[in-house]
This record gives sequence, C-alpha cells and structure tokens, in this order.
Amino acid sequence: MANAKVSVPDHVFTPPQDLAGQGQALVTETATWLQANSLRIVIALAIGVAIVAVLLAAQKFLQRLCREKEALVGWRTIIGRMAVKTSFWFLVIVAARLVDGYADAPPLLDKTIGFLFTIGLTFQAAVWARELALGFIEHRAGLGDADHVSSLGSAMGIIRFLITFTLFAVALVLVLGNLGVNVAGLIAGLGIGGIAIGLAAQGIFADLFAGLSILFDRPFRVGDNISYGSSSGTVVAIGLKSTRIRAFTGELRVISNKKLTDNEILNVSGRDHIRIAFTLSVTYETKPDTLARIPAILRELGEAEDVKVARASFDDFGASSLDFAFQFDTPGNDWPATHAVRDRIMVRIMERFAAEGIGLAYPTQTTYTAAPDGTLIMPYAEGKGA
Repeated sequence: MANAKVSVPDHVFTPPQDLAGQGQALVTETATWLQANSLRIVIALAIGVAIVAVLLAAQKFLQRLCREKEALVGWRTIIGRMAVKTSFWFLVIVAARLVDGYADAPPLLDKTIGFLFTIGLTFQAAVWARELALGFIEHRAGLGDADHVSSLGSAMGIIRFLITFTLFAVALVLVLGNLGVNVAGLIAGLGIGGIAIGLAAQGIFADLFAGLSILFDRPFRVGDNISYGSSSGTVVAIGLKSTRIRAFTGELRVISNKKLTDNEILNVSGRDHIRIAFTLSVTYETKPDTLARIPAILRELGEAEDVKVARASFDDFGASSLDFAFQFDTPGNDWPATHAVRDRIMVRIMERFAAEGIGLAYPTQTTYTAAPDGTLIMPYAEGKGA
C-alpha cells in the first residue's frame, strides 16, 4: 500500500504537500532515469537543441518582417512583432516538451515539464494576443508614419496598458486554476471591482470608447477640415479623452470625443467637389425673348471656366425681380481656387449682362398717385420703364 500511486490528470498540477520530500523524490527518479537511459537522453538532448535552433532561425526570419518599412501597419509587421516578443525560454520549454516522451522521463519530471509548458504557453499566448490586438488597432487607425504615431502616441499607450492588464489578468486566472486554486471568488471580486470602477468613471469610459470609435471608423484624421454643430476648424490632435481642433478664426477648441461623435460631422477635406450657388435677379421690364436666353448665357459663361454647370434656369417670380438660379461645381476641395473661379464668373456675368442690356434688379417700390379727377398719374413717361 505504501507504494500505491494516485492517478492525477496531466493537465492539472497538484501542489506538493511536502516540498522537501517531493524534491528528494524528483532527484532520486531523475538520477535513476539518467543511469538507465543515458543514450536515449543524449539523443533527446541533441534533438531538443536542433529544435531550439530551428525555432530561433524561424524567429530571426520573422523578426526581419517588422523591420520592413510599410506605409501602414500590415500583417507582416504584426507577425514580426509577435516573433520579437517570443521568449527564448519558451522555445526551450517547447523543445523539452517535444522530446519529453522520447526520453521516457519519469512521471514527476514529466509532470513538471508539462506544468512549466502550460505556464509558459499561457503567458506567451497573452503576449502574442496583445501584439496582435495592438497591431490590428494601429492598422485600423491608419498608423504607420511618424505624424500619426506622434498624434496618437498617448492614446496608444493607454490602449496598450488596458489590453496588457486584461490579457495578463486572464492568463493569471488560468494558471491559478491549473494549480488547483479556487478562482471563483477572484473572478467575482474582479467583476464587482470592474463594475464599481465603470460606474465611477462612466464619463471617462464614454469618451474612451468614442475615441476608439474614431480610431476604428476614421471619420476624420489629423489635418482634416471638419464642421460639427455650429463650429468648424482643422483637426490638430486626436486623443482618447478629447480632440483638439484649430478654428479657422485661430483659437484652439478642445471637445470631448463623445460630444464630437454625437454631432453630425462634415469632413470638408473629404469632399470631391465644391458647389457654388447664387441667385441672379433681373428686372420685370426685361423682354421675354431676353429672359429665355439667360440660362444659355449662364451655361456659356460657366463652361468657359471649365466648371460643371449643375443648374442654370428660371427660378421664381420675386417681389421686385425675376430670379434665376445658377449653380456650378469645381473639382477637388481647394476653396481659394474655387473663389477665384467664382469671382471671374461673376465679373463676366456683369459684363455680358451689360452688353445684352439686361438690368439686375434691386428692391424697388412703385407708388401710383391719382389726379383730382381720379385718373392715375404714371411715375414715368408712357412707354418707358422705371
């Protein structure tokens, strides 16, 4: 009965009750194993060294990928970063685990190697998951050049901390569970603590998630001209808590990310054309045949400036004028160039209308008076306009 052994599953490591006794047993079993399997152990060591060498060579090859300059963070760079963060001791324990069965290691040594492999794999997987998540975030955020990294450096630092804390907390819980520790209370405590922190800092977390949505959805970037609500300006910095916008009047505006994303955002820099629209008002005394020629005149003047005329037509009967709508598009988003085109077109309209004898209307009011006999006294001579 003294030599009876209790079967323990391989994936569960039971902490020794008597460390000194377990240590002595491990030394004794290992010494006996070394004497009985010396040739097999030498072969296993040679195979293990070869496995480590192959894994190191593969790691060095993958590390070169992250040194290649890319316009944006891509999957090659992410894989290279994961290789850089792979520990040498993890490669050693992987090799030991692979040759463990061939060397016919004693049960206690086999279980120790299996336990170390489980711990190493758990924390190494947490490191890989962190690099994968951070690389994906940088890829979605469009990072890759120095300007973007500097503008979002603090934000990525906070994201790295949150991801690292979460992944390593999960890894620690898994390891403690593998050791036989009851982690139900720990998980419950972490959950309650997380809820308390979330309620206390819900405003901060709201801005945090809004900042992440800006990183992923990319409605605008640093340098873009945007309009939101009744304000507008140029984006100079994007953080996880707030975004800084330089107004066109010069002042720097700091707006929380949640408030910014709750508004409709117009990305002016993202427009592919600029539309200019204005109304031309001519007098009621303009002859009908001249009125009919005005849309063609406007189109001719617009096409002479190489713009796309969207509309040139009779629009409305005004209170003291006949109104024509004129709209045209200029490609791109260069406002100064568009304004220059608009100014030239307006001057040419004035010149052409003057040559055609078309009078531009302005607010007028005609007063009619009556003679003592009741007949109307016209404010202008018969047959002439005002």
